[in-house]
Amino acid sequence: MKQIKLKAMAKINLGLDVTGKREDGYHKVRMVMQSVNIFDRITIKIVKTPGIRVSTNLPYLPVNENNLVYKAANLLMEEFPCENGIYIMLEKHIPVAAGLAGGSSDAAGVLYGLNKLLKLRLTEEELMLRGEKIGADVPFCIKRGTALAEGIGEKITPLPNLPKCYLVVAKPGINVSTKFVYENLKLENIENHPDIDGIIESLKKGNITEIAGRMENVLETVTVKHYPIIEDIKNLMKEKGAVNAIMSGSGPTVFGIFLQENTAKKAYYQLKDQYLAKQLFITEAFQNKRR
Repeated sequence: MKQIKLKAMAKINLGLDVTGKREDGYHKVRMVMQSVNIFDRITIKIVKTPGIRVSTNLPYLPVNENNLVYKAANLLMEEFPCENGIYIMLEKHIPVAAGLAGGSSDAAGVLYGLNKLLKLRLTEEELMLRGEKIGADVPFCIKRGTALAEGIGEKITPLPNLPKCYLVVAKPGINVSTKFVYENLKLENIENHPDIDGIIESLKKGNITEIAGRMENVLETVTVKHYPIIEDIKNLMKEKGAVNAIMSGSGPTVFGIFLQENTAKKAYYQLKDQYLAKQLFITEAFQNKRR
């Protein structure tokens, strides 16, 4: 095998809580994470010219060590030297700087793909340990599906799949810095914390209405204050039939859960008509199965 093609899935947060801050500055989190069927396409090829070469369909993305796919490839190539080189074509569709873990998922895809392509025989757990060195979301993006993420996001516990529903995912025309959001999060001022345990219990029961009703993201206390359009999108989704709508990650992307596809489509077109979102999707949850 000289090449492999992969899909790198976006993620949303059904619940996101921040429980404290470590001495090294990282925040401690409890999150219920969910892969969704919005994906980047990755092609990895073994080539004769040594080294790592990356190309992408978005001209503003770096193709050097500042790109997480390059970092992922370099991490494995340094540990397992190869006389050949690696070429990676990254076709981006997941919105960038959006709270959807696009870069982390791309890195996870490269780790998974190179493990297969180079016959490294690393287990999923071994790949997740290496992924943690690249970013806190990478271990989940290797595992995929529905999971509880703890620690700084690297401790992953698989959960039952999200029941059948329809998701409208909307990213407004702004980018949000994750670093900015966490630096401005005032833990002492947070009065209401998401019911993460309640979401887990509702997942075990397979009750989509209960799950949606408990969805909450503590980072909205920062991001929505600075970008009110996030609240506008949430409100419109709920007005148009979403069981609930919240921000994903540090934002600015908002997603809503709908029980009926036609209701989701009406919300989608309303958001489109009002130009509230620059990038807009109707999708479903990714069921936990391997690539």
